[in-house]
Amino acid sequence: MAVTALDPRTALVVIDLQAGIAAAPTAPHSGADVVARSVELADAFRARDLPVVLVRVSFSPDLGDVPPGRTEAAGSGRARPEGWDVIVPELAGHSGDIAVTKHNWGAFHGTDLDVQLRRRGVTQIVLTGIATSIGVESTARAAHEHGYHVTLATDAMSDMDAEAHSNSLTRIFPRLGETGTTAEILELLAKTHG
Repeated sequence: MAVTALDPRTALVVIDLQAGIAAAPTAPHSGADVVARSVELADAFRARDLPVVLVRVSFSPDLGDVPPGRTEAAGSGRARPEGWDVIVPELAGHSGDIAVTKHNWGAFHGTDLDVQLRRRGVTQIVLTGIATSIGVESTARAAHEHGYHVTLATDAMSDMDAEAHSNSLTRIFPRLGETGTTAEILELLAKTHG
């Protein structure tokens, strides 16, 4: 279903656009393109005094905040280089933005994201970020379960695997919310929020 509506209190939630992730090879969109489109959306939300949430993933094996459990994925709990978890400069530095640090794939579990959104009266979120099938999809699933209307900016997200990205867009997201391009969301935002 194409994007049809934006609630009066809609928030932009940007997933993992941080130094170590935005620089990784992604498909079908480059990290730079995802960042640029997310910046367009963030600027439009800020101009309308709508919340912008910048989510980053971070953990330190020394502190024991690495997600538990055995996986077959190599390096899931390995140490990362200094600064890998810093939000990209194109999005950082806006004092009114909400910062959320997660230690899992999704941005709701183990964070105060739901509290931050509810205390601002948010009923809908627009999601962008990397990776589509991991952080974005996990957050979309949890947002749907929490009762938020979910909109997914399809060209403002990308994945490490083009097939995984496509699977999320064609099979998962239609069950969780509405999808639209950055341009479609910006046009609807201008119509509904001046």
